[in-house]
Amino acid sequence: MNTLEARQVEKAFGRTHALRGLSAKIEPGEIVAITGPSGSGKSTLLHCLSGIMRPETGEVHYAGERIDTLDEAARTKLRREHFGIVFQFGRLVPELTAVENVALPLLFDGHGREEATTVARAWLEEAGAADVADARPAELSGGQLQRVAVARALITSPKVIFADEPTGALDSVAGERVLSLLLGAARVNSATVVIVTHDNRVAAYADREIVLRDGVTAGEVMA
Repeated sequence: MNTLEARQVEKAFGRTHALRGLSAKIEPGEIVAITGPSGSGKSTLLHCLSGIMRPETGEVHYAGERIDTLDEAARTKLRREHFGIVFQFGRLVPELTAVENVALPLLFDGHGREEATTVARAWLEEAGAADVADARPAELSGGQLQRVAVARALITSPKVIFADEPTGALDSVAGERVLSLLLGAARVNSATVVIVTHDNRVAAYADREIVLRDGVTAGEVMA
């Protein structure tokens, strides 16, 4: 089973302790919101769970395997094959068009350019960003960037979707559309979703809410 788990994870940036022995377990197919005030460790936890960062101490497990001890190449391969990640400000490749950005994961997996581009355009349509498919990131608004990032994260039908403030740059209508897209795709593929958010309306979509404070779990709220 594709259970995701942090065990007594600690992470510091200089003298600032972002995570202080935090433990959390996320079951396959769950939609979990990670909430808490600014500086509570929400994004750091997401980065540790997704293998982007390594904790100083503690363990991170996915599908029965410890992933925090994998080397960078193995963690990159894991993310490419199993995870989809939506960063807070999109983080698109500036030299590429929107459709090229969305197609990248398929190209890395060995798909042909024509096939990858066709699938990417379909996902941009789903995300409400088909009209900016041939634009570069510098030409896009914050909301458009985020919709493109969501399409890129979903194109490989990942087993786990990580989203860091996925609606932060969107108005309420666009935010609803992005959340529906994320969660709809997750349900179809029985994917797990981990959403970092400070927005109670976003957290309300989750099956469970993990509340952080000062780098530790302060409580949980069930839907």
